[in-house]
Amino acid sequence: ASLAGASSAFTAHRAGNRASTRPASVRMDLRGPHHLPSSGFYPFEPSAPSTRLFANNFDDEGSKNVEASDGSSGIRQLLGVKGASGTDNIWKIRLQLTKPVTWVPLVWGVMCGAAASGNYHWIWNPFDPNDRDVLLGLTDTAKGLTAMFLSGPLLTGYCQTCNDWYDRDIDAINEPYRPIPSGAITGPEVIAQIWVLLLAGLGTSLALDKWCGHEFPTVFAISVFGAFISYIYSAPPLKLKQNGWAGNFALGASYISLPWWCGQAVFGTLDRPVYFVLPILYSIAGLGIAIVNDFKSIEGDREMGLQSLPVAFGIDTAKYICAGSVTLTQLGVAAYLFSIGEPAYAAGLLALILPQVFFQATLLLPDPVANDVKYQASAQPFLVFGILLTGLCVGHHDFGILA
Repeated sequence: ASLAGASSAFTAHRAGNRASTRPASVRMDLRGPHHLPSSGFYPFEPSAPSTRLFANNFDDEGSKNVEASDGSSGIRQLLGVKGASGTDNIWKIRLQLTKPVTWVPLVWGVMCGAAASGNYHWIWNPFDPNDRDVLLGLTDTAKGLTAMFLSGPLLTGYCQTCNDWYDRDIDAINEPYRPIPSGAITGPEVIAQIWVLLLAGLGTSLALDKWCGHEFPTVFAISVFGAFISYIYSAPPLKLKQNGWAGNFALGASYISLPWWCGQAVFGTLDRPVYFVLPILYSIAGLGIAIVNDFKSIEGDREMGLQSLPVAFGIDTAKYICAGSVTLTQLGVAAYLFSIGEPAYAAGLLALILPQVFFQATLLLPDPVANDVKYQASAQPFLVFGILLTGLCVGHHDFGILA
């Protein structure tokens, strides 16, 4: 999985040996994605395993969660990140599958889109006496929260659950203690979760369109497109994540462009090319961020035949692709803001780019495998605030009738 780290103590050979010691009724097929039976546009297999076997009950040392002993395993389990503890609470397991930690960029993206619309109203704006309509502000707040719920828990939850389902073979190598490869949740339960989240998301998007008075269901169309991209990212036969370029760009677009467009559609319109170009540029930066997540998965990716960029080009080349895509696209956005007569916003964006370059030079480039988490934690806040700054600039800029 894109957020999974490679576990060097657990190899495909050991996974095969462990699987062979279990009763046939509880074995998982660890032979690779090419062994998944084809069932068309259908996010699961009818023969999904239905027996639970909890990760924290494994006797094999290679299957244990080596990061669960630092006192944070319970929180990690709820957030859906590596180092999680085992649990038999089905609702905690369901929440873990949706990876709540990954909702944050989508929620932020909705905020950036709302800012770019220039039409979001505060409940009581301390900076603008003309923007203090409490009822209008409460309505916009409710719309914004609904759009965030749509983009985060529902559709990102759908995407992550679907991704974990199709990644169960590679997770058995990289993170064998995750709910699906460990058997902590049954196949039919995973399948039901995928469908519930997808249908709830599409229904919510239609409700938002009706609430916003859209003649064309823009939010629904964005949601359908996003759900489709999420599916082909993880599922055969396309499985975009098998290709480093296509997979990482799809991931970047899903985390940046789609929630931006959702937020902007709820509060404004998508009637200018710039509303598409800027989020897509930031999605290229998102491609670089996705590469960072691939460094520690290189062992499992290579074993399963996934052509992530670190596998295809090697770590040394991939780290420069990562740094270049993140930095150069932001410089391009800053140049655009300057070109439309917004030098203050351009200068602000440059000020946010400089710390990212520093952390690339001190953390990412020296050792991207050892420093991936430190780099993400250090540099990403500056990136996401730069996206919001860009949205605010677009929302406040007077493009005129010719723009």
